Amino acid sequence: MDIRRFLRCAKDDTDFLRRAIEKAQATLNGPKPLQPLTPSINQLQFRYRAKDNELERRMRPPPLPTSLPPDADAVVTTLLKKPGIIAKYAREQVVDQDIARLRPLKWLNDEVINFYGALILGRAEASKENPTTNGKASKQKKPLNIHYFSTFFWTKLEKEGYQKGRLAKWTKKIDIFSKDTILIPVNHDNIHWTGAAINFRQKRIESFDSMHDDRPHVFKLLRQYLDLEHRDKKKTPFDFTGWEDYTSEDTPMQDNGFDCGVFTCQFLESLSRGEESFNFTQKDILYLRRRMIWEIGNTTLRPEH
Repeated sequence: MDIRRFLRCAKDDTDFLRRAIEKAQATLNGPKPLQPLTPSINQLQFRYRAKDNELERRMRPPPLPTSLPPDADAVVTTLLKKPGIIAKYAREQVVDQDIARLRPLKWLNDEVINFYGALILGRAEASKENPTTNGKASKQKKPLNIHYFSTFFWTKLEKEGYQKGRLAKWTKKIDIFSKDTILIPVNHDNIHWTGAAINFRQKRIESFDSMHDDRPHVFKLLRQYLDLEHRDKKKTPFDFTGWEDYTSEDTPMQDNGFDCGVFTCQFLESLSRGEESFNFTQKDILYLRRRMIWEIGNTTLRPEH
């Protein structure tokens, strides 16, 4: 090999190595690359807990007002002084002795509960006919397609049964199996009211008791009714596959012996809108009593739910 060519190749190799060394030193002496952030277990738990709390807050119904607006409250005071017939709606009627049962410390009777149930049913029927208001969708949650059985339905079912009580005639013009939910006020030995429902959307027989007592009798009789009604109207046994008996530990509790009827009406009202939780407690009952007086007197439900 020509000595000059050898020296030139050696010089090129030396320059290459020098440049490589300089580049490596520059990299080592330069700023360190940012390390990826790895959150700790506590940080991850905090993030997920915060997300869960925010989701729960958004799904939770808003709290109730503490009182009616002054003009509405004045109407309530006037209604409580009015003699005779207070209001008529559908087939229901409430007189002064009935409306007085919505004063504090009073036990509700069939007339008040059935009038309120008729308002719930009427709102659901009106919603199907008028899905929007003034061309705009209502901000209030749309009522479900429901049916309401009066307080006398449970009495017939419990005391006489499906056949003897002639309960098939109660639904001659109604297909309960096309409904989202069937609402049923339940009277227990004339000393306590609870709310029950046949929830077709979620395949549940539901019972809500403000005393938090177990009600296996309610589940049993409503399952029997559902099967016999299906046999009568559809000519086949009812398919209970996937169905469950349901109650909730979060059901609001009363702390006295006379507010169960108000709790029951509010259970049914909430269920009629498809709510999965209740936004009232014992502290709201005085307000709810006065609101129910206004609603009955005006034959319409207020949108404060």
